[in-house]
Formats: sequence, C-alpha cells, structure tokens
Amino acid sequence: MFGLLFFILFTPGVSEFICTSSDLEMSYTFCDSTAHAFTFNLTPCSTMNKSLWKAALTWIPRNDIHFLKIVFSVWYDGAKALLWKELLCSGADDEYSVCGTLKGETLVSTFDIKGSRIKFPKGDYSIVVQGFSDESEDNMLICLNFTMIVKQDAF
Repeated sequence: MFGLLFFILFTPGVSEFICTSSDLEMSYTFCDSTAHAFTFNLTPCSTMNKSLWKAALTWIPRNDIHFLKIVFSVWYDGAKALLWKELLCSGADDEYSVCGTLKGETLVSTFDIKGSRIKFPKGDYSIVVQGFSDESEDNMLICLNFTMIVKQDAF
C-alpha cells in the first residue's frame, strides 16, 4: 500500500520532501510557526504519469472539524495562476472522511488526485493550501506551502 505512516512533529520553516524524481520535485512547509503532527505522501512522483496520483494524509488536528473550507492558491514562476475554494465540511450530510474529526483524533485518509488531466509546463510552482473552520476565513486550522518543481515539459 503506502508503507508505514508515522507522525513527525515538524519544525516550523523546515521543508519536508514529499518526493523527488527525474521530472518532479515536491516539498512543503507550514505557513505558521507551530509544529504539527502531519504527514503527506504522493505516488507516483512524476508529472508524466498517465494514471491518477495517490495521496495519503495523516493528521492530528488541533480543533474539531465540523466545518472545513479549503483555499488553494497556485503561483507559476512567480505569477498567480489559480485561486480555488472548496467547502468540504458544512456540518450536515458531509461526504468526506475528514468531516467530524475531533481535536486530537488521528485522521488517516487516502484520496486520488487526477494528475493525468493536468499538463504541467516546466517551471516552479508554489501552492498554498489553507484550511478554515469558518466561512469568513478568519479561523485557520492548517496552512501548508507546497513547492513543486517540474523539471521537464509534459507535452
């Protein structure tokens, strides 16, 4: 499967590698200054992949997750390329396994990322993923800054 998942209390500002290959390098840091119990894995480590990427997430949230809004901000070679917001948990009829996770409870989730639909041009990407516990985006649960370096064009 994905091998052994484990918890690491990351030091703020220290980059953690997700993967590296001949065509892709990915890492992340936390946006805030607090250590988190969090791991994220992605397979396969390639932009040339014709199937889905498989992601595995393990996280111990510091708050209950009854409401969760995710905001993705993507920059490509320093220019803003995408802003996308998605409500994952609203507290009623939620379909995602993260919804209802309690503070201190271990969340383990696997999901697909449809990488085969996306052709990434060669370059540097910065992807900020923020999770909020309210609609107004005032109460941040988590913030990750992913760095993705695509080493060769996929087309």
